[in-house]
Amino acid sequence: MTSTLRKHLATAFGVALLLVAEAATAVAQPGDPSPVEQLRRDSEAIHALGVSGVQARVVGSDGRQSVATSGTADLATGRPVSSDGWFRMASTSKTLIATVVLQMEGEGRLSLDDTVDHWLPEVVQGNGNDGTRITVRQLLQHTSGIHDDLPGYTTPREYYQQRHNVYSPGQLVARAMAHAPDFPPGGGWEYSNTGYVLLAMIIEKVSGHAAHREIEDRVLDPLGLEHTRTMDASPTLPEPHAQAYQLFGPESRVDVTDQIPVDYQNLSWVTTTQDENAFFRALLAGRLLPARQLGEMKQTVPVSAEVEKLWPGGRYGLGLVERPLSCGGSYWSHEGGDGGYITLNGVTDNGTRSAVVSMSEARGDSSDHILGQENAASVLIDHALCSGYGVSS
Repeated sequence: MTSTLRKHLATAFGVALLLVAEAATAVAQPGDPSPVEQLRRDSEAIHALGVSGVQARVVGSDGRQSVATSGTADLATGRPVSSDGWFRMASTSKTLIATVVLQMEGEGRLSLDDTVDHWLPEVVQGNGNDGTRITVRQLLQHTSGIHDDLPGYTTPREYYQQRHNVYSPGQLVARAMAHAPDFPPGGGWEYSNTGYVLLAMIIEKVSGHAAHREIEDRVLDPLGLEHTRTMDASPTLPEPHAQAYQLFGPESRVDVTDQIPVDYQNLSWVTTTQDENAFFRALLAGRLLPARQLGEMKQTVPVSAEVEKLWPGGRYGLGLVERPLSCGGSYWSHEGGDGGYITLNGVTDNGTRSAVVSMSEARGDSSDHILGQENAASVLIDHALCSGYGVSS
């Protein structure tokens, strides 16, 4: 999750729903909708809030998939949403970074107890910031106390002024260092994108390669994720993709597709629902990390009161979020939001069932709309994992 989760928006547009059912129907109670029908209804419910385009993909324990799309990919032309459309991965890429860090920890190349200053001397300092007291683990878990100050836009004018601005990691860290810490290291929890900028810098220092290169070599290539790639400083996405929209006020909707992510070196990843499902399933199935490192990733702490409103009962591990299921137990995820694209995901503890829902419009004009979109998408994930869309029973 990034601060751009506050950039959700509402519109009204007629529903155009495409459902691709590639899976058998799970056992349901008499009178209940089938899992595939429930997926269709949940996707349409998100669209009914005013979200222009929705695509959702669920993968069952047998590997078969169900896909639903709702709305339109382009409000100007009305073209349908593609079930294979690309979108910006945004903060979901934090799980990619965390995976690489934990792989390196498993190889003995770094320790979670290493200080930031050990790898990046004198980078975190000033105004009470002290890299000799902050550990790699605290960066991963958002318990470092480093204040987050990534650039962002809150009005259409700011969007058009800033959308192609490019910042180096050093510039982004310097912005954070201009502020006092939010709390002493380990003394609280506050989401910090800057912490993951620092982690990417540490990956580069340890490996001698850019973080995106390590992600490609260690995660994407071994899993065959050909539809997940970094766009670097390009403001575009591959085709097909839905246009991304942002509502800045009741009468101010802007197409914000054309932009360079602020942290373009680490947050410029684009992906598809199929690849994102495959990544999370492989991660939780133990295909990317040894058991000890995966166990470390799943050691969680409570989130802040503000974020808990979005993730009721949610807890944060090392680049991975744990959320409760209505049917008992919990699931793992890491949502992302940037430039109008808002994506939620979830995978069961052993990686057997997973779901991804990507929305191409952010309802950010009010806290009620933000929470409404978040809740509707969370319901879809919960239904998918509890009823097992695409699972033969």
